[in-house]
Amino acid sequence: MKNLLLALLIGAFAVSAQTPKPKAAAAKPAAFDKAAFESYIRHLNVWPTTISMEIGDPKPSDLPGFYSVLVKASQGKASQEETFFVSKDFKKIIRGQAFDATQNPFKVDLDKLKTDGRPALGTAGAPVVLVEFTDFECPYCREEAKKLRDNLLKDFPKDVHFYFMDFPLEQMHPWAKAAAIAGQCIFKQNVDVFWEYHDWVFENQSTLTADNLTAQILKFSKDRKVDNIQLARCMEAKATEAEVDRTIAMGKSLEVSATPTIFINGRKISGAVEWADLKRIIDYEIEYQKTAKNAGEDCGCSVNLPMPPGIKR
Repeated sequence: MKNLLLALLIGAFAVSAQTPKPKAAAAKPAAFDKAAFESYIRHLNVWPTTISMEIGDPKPSDLPGFYSVLVKASQGKASQEETFFVSKDFKKIIRGQAFDATQNPFKVDLDKLKTDGRPALGTAGAPVVLVEFTDFECPYCREEAKKLRDNLLKDFPKDVHFYFMDFPLEQMHPWAKAAAIAGQCIFKQNVDVFWEYHDWVFENQSTLTADNLTAQILKFSKDRKVDNIQLARCMEAKATEAEVDRTIAMGKSLEVSATPTIFINGRKISGAVEWADLKRIIDYEIEYQKTAKNAGEDCGCSVNLPMPPGIKR
């Protein structure tokens, strides 16, 4: 009997040893407390409650162990955006940008700049690409446009390729998007007339309104090399709105929040800038690209899709 009890005990022990123990419940990941994060950033920047804040959801970033969180602050018509890096336990915050030292510091933005099919001036294949996000109704854009038109091709006839991007600020400017749509309608017919239109809109900015815009545009185009009937139909149907929306979405992905905003080989410059300062940056980039070859259109690092039928650069 003793031997039998001993055998049963040994067997029971063996079975219990082989039975897997239940796994401990996995620890729940930390939750992102947007209210606490907002309070911290307000204190950091001395922002009162009169400044409204939008806190984005945490997104994967190129910085190991950290999320990126986009913060947009606004007051009236003024706004700004900034990206913060937040550790995955949400206990550490890094303010600023993370760079990969093996690549162009502006590669992230360069990859987002899609210039195919856009109005352009200058030399295709140039070592410097200048991309401007602008608004036809913006007075600062008018000033910047004049500086660029007066100086860019004169000072850099071969080394710069300039691209125009529509970024109408609809909440502030009631006819800016309609002017952008009309501009693309003209561009699809005649590139040269588009640049005449570009200059005409900015020159007549103070006299244009949402009510008279269409009539004034058709008056402008009447004696130029465009089909006015086709242009009127294009504007009425908003046939080019999708293209304007595409550049708006591109600008937002690049965190453009004001006009004008210029990218010089990916280097972001917000607001109106004196020509001497722009020239200095372009001169620097021309020399830098002679050895770096990591930007511009002669670097082999970007893809330009074909232009629409009938359109030439």
